[in-house]
Amino acid sequence: MATTFRTLLAIDPKKSFRAYAQTCVSLLKKFSNQGLITQGNVLHAHLIKTGFSSQRYIAIKLLILYLNCRKFAEIDQIVKEFDGSDLVVSNCMISAYVQWGNLVQARLLFDEMPERNEVSWSALISGLMKYGRVEESMWYFERNPFQNVVSWTAAISGFVRNGLNFEALKLFFRLLESGVRPNDVTFTSVVRACGELGDFGLGMSILGLVVKAGFEHYLSVSNSLITLSLRMGEIDLARRVFDRMEKRDVVSWTAILDAYVETGDLREARRIFDEMPERNEISWSAMIARYSQSGYAEEALKLFSKMVQEGFKPNISCFACTLSALASLRALSAGINIHGHVTKIGIDKDVFIGSSLIDLYCKCGKPDDGRLVFDLILEKNVVCWNSMVGGYSINGRLEETEELFELIPEKNDVSWGTIIAGYLENEQCEKVLEVFNTLLVSGQTPNKSTFSSVLCACASIASLDKGMNVHGKIIKLGIQYDIFVGTALTDMYAKCGDIGSSKQVFERMPEKNEISWTVMIQGLAESGFAVESLILFEEMERTSEVAPNELMLLSVLFACSHCGLVDKGLWYFNSMEKVYGIKPKGKHYTCVVDLLSRSGRLYEAEEFIRTIPFQPEANAWAALLSGCKKYKDEKIAERTAKKLWQLAENNSAGYVLLSNIYASAGRWIDVSNIRKLMREKGLKKSGGCSWVEVRNQVHSFYSEDGSHSQSNEIYGTLQLLRSEMLVL
Repeated sequence: MATTFRTLLAIDPKKSFRAYAQTCVSLLKKFSNQGLITQGNVLHAHLIKTGFSSQRYIAIKLLILYLNCRKFAEIDQIVKEFDGSDLVVSNCMISAYVQWGNLVQARLLFDEMPERNEVSWSALISGLMKYGRVEESMWYFERNPFQNVVSWTAAISGFVRNGLNFEALKLFFRLLESGVRPNDVTFTSVVRACGELGDFGLGMSILGLVVKAGFEHYLSVSNSLITLSLRMGEIDLARRVFDRMEKRDVVSWTAILDAYVETGDLREARRIFDEMPERNEISWSAMIARYSQSGYAEEALKLFSKMVQEGFKPNISCFACTLSALASLRALSAGINIHGHVTKIGIDKDVFIGSSLIDLYCKCGKPDDGRLVFDLILEKNVVCWNSMVGGYSINGRLEETEELFELIPEKNDVSWGTIIAGYLENEQCEKVLEVFNTLLVSGQTPNKSTFSSVLCACASIASLDKGMNVHGKIIKLGIQYDIFVGTALTDMYAKCGDIGSSKQVFERMPEKNEISWTVMIQGLAESGFAVESLILFEEMERTSEVAPNELMLLSVLFACSHCGLVDKGLWYFNSMEKVYGIKPKGKHYTCVVDLLSRSGRLYEAEEFIRTIPFQPEANAWAALLSGCKKYKDEKIAERTAKKLWQLAENNSAGYVLLSNIYASAGRWIDVSNIRKLMREKGLKKSGGCSWVEVRNQVHSFYSEDGSHSQSNEIYGTLQLLRSEMLVL
């Protein structure tokens, strides 16, 4: 800038008038665009000294500078010098009044103007539209003697800006009938209107007009066509428009990025993001949000850090997604830092930021801190209420969960789903079913997630009748073919022992994912259909693109174990890393121990445990000990029992198994010693649990349990039955 000033001073206006004038205009434009009022004042003083400030075009540039910087004293002085008769000055003033929101003054000046041109009319029409005064704007439009493409476009764009897309299209057809040729801004607005209305057929017709008029390569038109294509779900068409663009801006790149982000194609989205020559806060936020929502919390945080390093200011959405990623990682310390920053910039009380902070603190085991954030949110919406209810429930604070749930002003399906999921997580399945019934009575329609939680509760207590009842409601709503609901139904029937219904639901699912296949394979294996489970697994590998996961392979090993296919089970285990790229976990090793132990290969099982690259599970030694009992191998049993006691000192299972092995061998002294040792350690064999469903209520019973409300009547009836059996 200083260089340009020196250049101006070096020019003699008497000898090089044109160069001097052009330099002055250039400087005034720069000062005006950048709001450099101090430099503008200096130049103005210089122009007064040289006498150039009185030149009309220089004076108008000075006026624009002062209008942009809202220097009202200087504005009044320049306007007075024109004596209020200059058309350009009046137009500048109308535009400024509109920009400042002073529509009364804009209209007053317009009405007092002795003459007006198309700029005057268009400025007022677009200004009134900008502030939602549509009827007033159209009153002036209909009386405009200069109905050229600029005024038509101002009115059409105004309709679109105010959400009146149908009216915008009607006006566009009037424009075509009038013989006025649309420009690129007109087409941009009309294409946007088609997208907002979802009228994709008309959108394609407009596309034909765009091509015919030769505007398909205009940047704003191409951007609007990309947006229209994406609203139609035509990603390929959007990509073709994008690829044919001669010039692209950040809006173009961000629009096509959003397309792949929304479809979940993170690989292609990231490739586009990395290729973008220019990024804005929206493109950064889109990638961070998708990574966070897709479970890639660490990648989301890396991008957030890079965004800040490159000087971009995260918006509220970006902060909220980043906090969600930190909550997923239980990264409390980093979350507190972000909390401090959002407090510093004054957005900590925003409802979306607040909801994410509540989620962070609650997932990190700090529900009281979450409640402090919740109480500070000024305008609470149902999202933050749900976040706090969920936060209490995941921390086991069910009393506070219930109290807060009752206080929610307007509960939605997520509110109900949140409290139901909380009860399920805390293994209160009866409460799940109770709240679900209350939900139905309230008239609210459960969402798919809630149905899945309720079916899971039915499966946990093996309540087939309740599960079938829920299935009926699902059919009534027409969501039985949804992949998540169908998977939950498959699991419920399998766990309730109705494997036939489970298979029927599974086979009718039009789409299956890895969870669906896992549930069915696991259900067959655990229900005694081990061979059928393996056949289904092989069918999945042969006919679908689903890759086996850890849980699925665990079910396969379980099936091999229960149908005696030792070699096949060992082959699958050895193939986990080599073929499937899955590193075996403790449960996989335990399953192989069980596989070998059940088939009597006890020595191999013992040696296999010793080769486990980490501390074996107690269940691995328990499986071997169980095999020792079956095949009466006392030596390996004694060694195994000692290992099991070391790992699970307070678990009675190992002691009971060894006691049973000694009893089978007639070693009663050893049996007595084991029982004595159990008494000394205060160990007792855990009782089995039985339950029965009567009149839609599940009753649970344990050995020697007196907690049931009707235990006296139950034991009295039991004693009566015993007496009658003795008589018989």
